[in-house]
Amino acid sequence: MNVPEMFHVKHLAGVAAILGMLLAGCSSPEATASDAGTVQSAAPAAPAPPPAPAPGEVAFTDKASKGEAGREFSYTWPAKVSAVPQLVERFTAERDKLLAEQKAEWEQSLVEFAADDCGGCVNRDFQKTWEVVADLPRFLSLSASFYAYTGGAHGNGAYDALVWDREAKAAFEPKTMFRSADALQAALGDPWCKALKAERMKRMGEDYSEDGIFTCPPISDLTLLPGSAGKTAFDRIGLLAAPYVAGSYAEGTYEVTLPVTPAVLAAVRPEYKAAFALAK
Repeated sequence: MNVPEMFHVKHLAGVAAILGMLLAGCSSPEATASDAGTVQSAAPAAPAPPPAPAPGEVAFTDKASKGEAGREFSYTWPAKVSAVPQLVERFTAERDKLLAEQKAEWEQSLVEFAADDCGGCVNRDFQKTWEVVADLPRFLSLSASFYAYTGGAHGNGAYDALVWDREAKAAFEPKTMFRSADALQAALGDPWCKALKAERMKRMGEDYSEDGIFTCPPISDLTLLPGSAGKTAFDRIGLLAAPYVAGSYAEGTYEVTLPVTPAVLAAVRPEYKAAFALAK
């Protein structure tokens, strides 16, 4: 290749390089921003807010004292109840009513027994605790034990029960899931009395007698608790007899758990049939 040809080739190469630089300098704003984005890091995202705390157990207490006179009050429910606003409202109203009654009765006793040396006459105690019996997809079965001392030799205890229907958003007494008191008695009466007799004989030993003042109480006098071993349907029934219902105060509470049988299923109201299942 002669010198002019070499010059011509180099000249073309130089022109091509210059054109390339000019084209790069004339790139669109979008292309320039895109290229810049590959180099610059994105701004950090704002941190997500912390999750709201799950509803927890509520344990309310209130107490007061004046000299040797005093009163104590407690009302408790579990987290499963705290998650249901309607139940929280219901239990809060009951708690406030019971507390107001205790305060008024205690203040009255302070006046009535001011001149007496009677410690038991001016001391009061109340405790109510709700617990979960069964938590099913539709129903929440709850039980409550409560104790009240209003003076005298000793206080006394009793029980309460409630079922929350998540679909209907309503609470009701468990016995209303059955057709009638007679239907319940026919389905549960015999096995309840047999189980009660066996337990009373075990507790009382030689002191047990068929001629005592306590006979087998009807199901209508008991606290009924729908329970679930399978966790999908009510398949057992708990029966509670507080002191003085089936036996003396010294005998305490009698508790019997019975399986759901075809007889029990037959006693269930049609609208609640799907919530029950035979015990396995």
